[in-house]
Amino acid sequence: MPTGRVALHLGETHHQRQSDHALRRNPARLVAALLTAWGLSACSLTPTQDGAGADATPTTAHQVSTQRGRQPRPLTPLAPEGNLRRVTLLAGEEPRYCAPDTGLAWYDDDFSDVWERIRAGLSLDHRPGEARIAAEITWFGSHQEYINKVTNRAGLYLHYVVEQIERHGYPMEIALLPIVESSYDPFAFSQGQAAGMWQFIASTGKLYGLKQNWWYDGRRDVRASTDAAIAYLGHLVDHFGGDWELALAAYNTGQGNVDRAIRRNQQLGKPTDFWSLKLPKETSAYVPRLLAVSRIVARPHAYGVTLDAIPNEAYFAAVDIGSQIDMAEAARLADTSTEELYQLNPGFNQWATDPRGPFELLVPADKAAAFAQQLGAASSANRVRWQTYRVVAGDTLTTIARRHSTDVQAIARANALSGTTIHPGQQLMIPPARGTLTASSSTAKPTRVSYQVQPGDTLWRLSQRFKVSVEEIAQWNQLSPDAPLRTGATLSLLAQPGAAPPHRSASADIPAPFIRKVGYTVRRGDSLSQIASKFNVKLNDILRWNPSHKTRPIAPGQRLTLFVDITKFN
Repeated sequence: MPTGRVALHLGETHHQRQSDHALRRNPARLVAALLTAWGLSACSLTPTQDGAGADATPTTAHQVSTQRGRQPRPLTPLAPEGNLRRVTLLAGEEPRYCAPDTGLAWYDDDFSDVWERIRAGLSLDHRPGEARIAAEITWFGSHQEYINKVTNRAGLYLHYVVEQIERHGYPMEIALLPIVESSYDPFAFSQGQAAGMWQFIASTGKLYGLKQNWWYDGRRDVRASTDAAIAYLGHLVDHFGGDWELALAAYNTGQGNVDRAIRRNQQLGKPTDFWSLKLPKETSAYVPRLLAVSRIVARPHAYGVTLDAIPNEAYFAAVDIGSQIDMAEAARLADTSTEELYQLNPGFNQWATDPRGPFELLVPADKAAAFAQQLGAASSANRVRWQTYRVVAGDTLTTIARRHSTDVQAIARANALSGTTIHPGQQLMIPPARGTLTASSSTAKPTRVSYQVQPGDTLWRLSQRFKVSVEEIAQWNQLSPDAPLRTGATLSLLAQPGAAPPHRSASADIPAPFIRKVGYTVRRGDSLSQIASKFNVKLNDILRWNPSHKTRPIAPGQRLTLFVDITKFN
């Protein structure tokens, strides 16, 4: 049974509860704790021999640091007030952060590259002879471009995830799990409607405390979802008696499915380890894929792979914002782009933060102090310029416009409404009152913006939103006025003052990561209308995205391309 890594935190009572859980999950941790209680220096344990081949035991922190030419710092023997931060023990192995028989060890900040820090904590059995793992390694080895893309995306979040994995004493392979789940994309969305880089479905997310509403989806929140994933994995590894391979399989397919597979093998007198169970095809490849990624991270050059360095330092810092704020205004105060702000805070669905919290924003670490200062000095009137309104029975656009001192046309443009029909429960964005627009509108000039075409967009809809004519858009972009728009294409526009609300699809700075391309496999009993309803899209749009199905019915096993607004699922 694979064993997790053990973290001994001396003088860190804040994490005592997590350490207690860690001791229960791995007997080796109990041995380490006893060594500490007896006053024995873990660095005096007998060293093991270095592995030679590409499939040997993952490189230890001691080996990596020696190869890099860095010298370990003197370490006070294990004592409550000593300067030892963390000692890692594996069953039958030397502590990975220690230099054997020297009383020296490496601190976390001795690693300049977070990949080195991950290598120091890899502890699962990577099973060198397993064919399923070899097949996955072959795929990754031939897709360097994909690895580059994932590495670039993970650079924002990986340090935080590693910190949390270490804090809980989990194997560092778990920090690589979002590569398998989502390619480290917090905006990822599956055909099963799982969201975020840890891929929680709505019900499991709620079970683990992830708030989901119109404003915010905690499944995409980097910190909240990481904490929830760690808690869920902790439950699973406890349930399966410390077997991480079974826990990981259950994370993918569900605890009940793994339990049933185990019972089935028990009845047949067969082994009940992961590799002997009959599991869904996706799950059978899931654990091998993670172990393949782990082996590549352990020795990338052995597999012809290059991993771009990721600094072993926090990319972001959290700032208390106190109350709701417009994301574009927050980006301005933080001196960063709205795009980067959404990348760091992907849980926020709309143009502003949730009025009921969370009241923290992640910003680049080097800009956090200045952002907090600017936020404190900013006028509260500028925090949110637009309002939201939930339609109630009896409302019309006319009554809503009159109540908010604006006009029907402004509300229709702000919400991309093609008519005047609204329904109870619908959320509307309300432009500033007419009086508040007059002074600025009289002197404001048109703003040049770059707009990414969304599914369902037409030249006419864009002309209404940006207060320009179809002919002008066509002329600016060298298009025919009756030409269809290609989803994902970028248009250059001159938006008139007050033309569009500051939300994600109508601002030059705000990206459109909330519209995701989803590949859907048709199942028995599916119809196009059912699929359209399930993903909150229009039937005509499905036919437009999949023109071959305009003339022939769908069949189980066929693949459909959908463009889904992921903010509509919570």
